[in-house]
Amino acid sequence: MNDKKKINKILTIVIIITAVLIAILIGFWIFQTAKDNAEQQDAATAVNEFQNQIDTGDLIGPGGGSQTTNTTDNTVIDLNLINLDPALTDNGNNTRGSSKKVQLYKGFVMLGTIEIPKINLSYPVLDRADAASMEVAPGVVYGPGLNKVGNTVIAGHNYRNRTFFSKINQLKSGDSIYITDTDKKKVEYIVYRVYQTGSEDNSYWDRDTRGAMEISLSTCTDDVQARTIVWAIEKDKRGQVGL
Repeated sequence: MNDKKKINKILTIVIIITAVLIAILIGFWIFQTAKDNAEQQDAATAVNEFQNQIDTGDLIGPGGGSQTTNTTDNTVIDLNLINLDPALTDNGNNTRGSSKKVQLYKGFVMLGTIEIPKINLSYPVLDRADAASMEVAPGVVYGPGLNKVGNTVIAGHNYRNRTFFSKINQLKSGDSIYITDTDKKKVEYIVYRVYQTGSEDNSYWDRDTRGAMEISLSTCTDDVQARTIVWAIEKDKRGQVGL
C-alpha cells in the first residue's frame, strides 16, 4: 500500500511539473507571437509613414557613410544631423538650413521600403546591414542603391518566426518584389533565381546586370550553415533573363 502511495505521489508531482512546463511554453509562445506581431506592425507603420513623407516631397536619401544615433521612435530628422553625400544637397554642401529630411526607423536611416505580397512582407530598408541595424530591419550590404542600375544586395535575418527574411526561401521564379525609394519611385522586380550558397560566397554581388536594375536578397538558412539568395530583375527587363 505504501508503495502505491509513493507511486501516486510521484505521478502527481510529474503531472504538476509537466503542467507547469506546458503553461510556461504556452506563455512564451503567446509572448513571442505578440512580440513578432508588434514588430511587423511597427515595420508596416514605418513603411506607411515613409510613403506619406515621400508623397509630400520632404525626404531626401542619405549619402554613403551616414551615421545616426539610436533612438526609440521613427522620427524624421533634419539634414544637418546626418552626414550626407554633398551631391544630395541643394547647393553641393551640407546646408544647415535645408528643409529636406531623412526618415529614421528605430534610430537608423531608411533608404526606402521592400514589399513582397506573396509572403506578406513589408519592411523598411536601412542604409546599412550591421549587427545592430539588422536586429531592426533589412539593410543594404552592397550596390548602387535602391532602384539604381546594377545589383543592390539587401540582407535580412532569418529568425524562423515569420519575420524579416524568414520566408524568402518560399519565393519562386515569377514572384514580385516591390522597392520604393526616396525619389518617389516604386519599382516592381521579378524573381528569376532562388538558391543556396556558402556563407562566405559574395561572388554574385558584382554581377553584370546589362544595364538593368536588379536586387539580391540574402539571409541565413534555417540551420545557419549556408545562405538563401534571391535574384530579381526590374519587370521591364525580365526578358533579359528569359521571363
